[in-house]
Amino acid sequence: MKKIQLLLILSITLISFAFIPQSDNRTIPSANIKNLDGGDVNTTELQNNGKPMIISFWATWCSPCKRELNNIAELYDDWVEETGVKLIAISIDDARNAGKVAPYVNGKGWEFEVYLDANQDFKRALNVNNVPHTFLVNGKGEIVWQHNSYSEGDEYELYKQVKKLLEAK
Repeated sequence: MKKIQLLLILSITLISFAFIPQSDNRTIPSANIKNLDGGDVNTTELQNNGKPMIISFWATWCSPCKRELNNIAELYDDWVEETGVKLIAISIDDARNAGKVAPYVNGKGWEFEVYLDANQDFKRALNVNNVPHTFLVNGKGEIVWQHNSYSEGDEYELYKQVKKLLEAK
């Protein structure tokens, strides 16, 4: 009986943290990642000319990650046109699987930027424990909202948060 109660409490706690509002407005930490051509990029260089950015951590072995990004890809052109938002997908695939990222991205025709965090330095700097994990960044480079995990339709909540951010300006 105690195990069931503990499991219930743990489940409720995890569900309550599925959508985590970020109130301390921390900025994007500095870490080195690679573009799909193998070039080095520092994460402090990620920007969108004062407009919102979405940073989504994912992996090729993560089915919910791929579903989320594929669903966003279907809406992405409209999102950019309406809000100017930029999506940056950060693959946490390790060195063994990093070679699968570009073929997957190219096969899906994703129009957003994709980078590799094979050493997982950026992932650790943002305290990402599991994927998918999505951050919304305002025009000043401050993290204003984050979401962990994925359920069908979560992309609409993300877009709602982008619009809300723009309305607050």
